[in-house]
Amino acid sequence: MAAVTADLSTPDGARYVIDTAIAEIGGVDILVNNVGAGDADRLKLGGFLDADDNQWRDLFDLNLFSAVWASRAALPSLIDRRGVIVNVASINARVPATGPVGYSEAKAALVAFGKRLSEEFGPQGVRVNTVSPGPVGTGLWRDPEGFGAKVAASFGANHADFIAAMPETFGIASGRIAEPEEVAALITFLAFPTARSVLGADIVIDGGLVKTT
Repeated sequence: MAAVTADLSTPDGARYVIDTAIAEIGGVDILVNNVGAGDADRLKLGGFLDADDNQWRDLFDLNLFSAVWASRAALPSLIDRRGVIVNVASINARVPATGPVGYSEAKAALVAFGKRLSEEFGPQGVRVNTVSPGPVGTGLWRDPEGFGAKVAASFGANHADFIAAMPETFGIASGRIAEPEEVAALITFLAFPTARSVLGADIVIDGGLVKTT
């Protein structure tokens, strides 16, 4: 099956991806809702009074409703095949003040959404879990035109210096930010039958950034 391009911040886009997968391969066994962040050019990094309704709507459509729409479309197949959903949230659900207004709140809602699905569909054989990463070395942070560069500029810092200082600045106990393949490995574990007793969990992978349980 070839890659499918769609705007997952819209109901039609999310349904198109799932419908195409079902048509091409006959069903859905694993759904990973790994959509997040937002358009760096449109995000306002100020406080609550700086964020308008459009920012709230954009961030909820992308970070929460993309998972709602995709899950709704995929669940009939997932129930039939006793499949797995893994939602990718963020530690910002636990430390909301560190993210753009609306982003952290959408991720917190995504965590609650995963718990709701696990309670309703777990008895039908569908396992639903959430993975909540801290900073990960993707283009979001490392791209010179990305969100990380915008945050660095807001502090008047050089982008490369800002990224290098992130572990100490954020209090990451491991002394490094996570890499994408580490998060992918955790998601893969949750998708395998060896994790069949893991259900409704929100698993943090942040190098020890969050200091509370």
